Amino acid sequence: MNTTETILDYHQRTKHHPKRYAASLGYMDWATQPNPFRHYEGAPKVKLPLTFDAPTPTYSEVMEEKSIPHTPITLASISQLLQFSLGIAAWKCLGEDCWALRCNASSGNLQPTEATLILPPLEGLSSQSVVAHYNVQEHALEIMAEFETEFWLKHPESHYLVALSSIPWREMWKYGERCYRYVNLDLGHALKAVKVSAQTLGEKYGVVEEIKIADLEKIIGLNQSERYHESEPEIAQLLLNIGEATPTADTLSQLIDDLPKTYAGKANLLSPAHHQWEAVTLAMQATQIDPKPSIHSQIPPIAMIQSSTCTTEIKEILLKRRSAQAMDFARTKISLETFMQLLASVKVPVDSRQPRVNFALFIHDVEELEKGLYFYLRNPEHKSALKRLSRKDFLWQEIEKDLYLLEAGDFRSQAKFISCSQDIASDGAFSIAMITQFEEPIATFGASEYKRLYWECGEIGQQLYLEATALELSATGIGCYLDDVMHRMLGLEDETFRTMYHFTIGRAIIDTRMSMRKPYE
Repeated sequence: MNTTETILDYHQRTKHHPKRYAASLGYMDWATQPNPFRHYEGAPKVKLPLTFDAPTPTYSEVMEEKSIPHTPITLASISQLLQFSLGIAAWKCLGEDCWALRCNASSGNLQPTEATLILPPLEGLSSQSVVAHYNVQEHALEIMAEFETEFWLKHPESHYLVALSSIPWREMWKYGERCYRYVNLDLGHALKAVKVSAQTLGEKYGVVEEIKIADLEKIIGLNQSERYHESEPEIAQLLLNIGEATPTADTLSQLIDDLPKTYAGKANLLSPAHHQWEAVTLAMQATQIDPKPSIHSQIPPIAMIQSSTCTTEIKEILLKRRSAQAMDFARTKISLETFMQLLASVKVPVDSRQPRVNFALFIHDVEELEKGLYFYLRNPEHKSALKRLSRKDFLWQEIEKDLYLLEAGDFRSQAKFISCSQDIASDGAFSIAMITQFEEPIATFGASEYKRLYWECGEIGQQLYLEATALELSATGIGCYLDDVMHRMLGLEDETFRTMYHFTIGRAIIDTRMSMRKPYE
């Protein structure tokens, strides 16, 4: 299998077009709707202490990366990290029907991301090292393995590991072949949520690049196929280190060698029946390979360019984050300062690599800005290529630093049409198309880089949700858009840059029929 060709073919065939959307059932099969909660039947369970009353730094302090006191690694601090990143933020109810909203955004609220923790001996948990699954529904750790290892002794500083995995069936149920895009967007949402929660505790963090996919599968327990249902495969995605120490390939090898051969518990069945899509299976196989060694140009960490002024405790922002269902077109205007603050909040690279994602912007109602189509460069080095490849009649008039007016005019109808005729893209203050460097990263680093491009878009989306919430605005990620219509509008004809995620920000219309319940009551 040529994995690069396979994933490029997948992206091409899962585009939406004006008269033909990507293949799916075409209806909602409610009888097979997946359970949004994973648990392991037979695994010992340890309930985590709820931390709603724990004080947290302000949103501004966290986003400005001010010196936040380090919180020791305890069961309570781990509980706080999980609760305010992957946990339930609220229950939304319409009459007797209720569904959970989580701190991490998810396409269709289908939540394909799962978390497995690798922890040192901890009071209240175990006298041994453990591998534990985070049971979101009960805010508990399910102990899948207890074992002895010298892994932690090789790192004097305290730390632990969080492995993120995905269950594509949860998205496949609704979105058919296009689902693998959303699976990886949601992984990015979840990754950013965990990073922010770690910052809140004064913890350092970093993706462990040295881990191989096969070893990550072993850590999570996914290599034990008898514990999972064949029709609901779960895929290993990444390993995140939380804490001062940084694992190396040698020390990780020690940990993996010490893992038990068999874990406790069997994964629950999420649906009674399934609809499989071969294109998704091929895409997963193509990208579940070890990436080529990274030779990305590294850049030093930089602080947020424009500081947030929100003095609300960050836990309140994390719990209030929502996806707007409709925007109030009668209250669209926002200030230029607010608009630039939103852009500044995602100017910082999501990791130490050069940003691959820039923004095409439909500006509808921002004070002091002419309505029109704009470009915002998160990576100014892409300007020459974008200018060369886009329409020759674009103005490229710099309005603010890295913000360029391409064409003046009212683009509400175009924004709506491109977003699958959804009003939400035209009824806010502005909407975004994330224009991503596409062909070169995949050709250079292999098919697995396709996932990382979506992770970067997802991290940006999660940050925009938080910044909008802090500014008392509303936001929504848009996964349904007409790919090539957007490309033609910009004049992008080849695969150098592709649009990979759309987003809109404004003021939401509150559905008064809905009631809200607190999480974990």
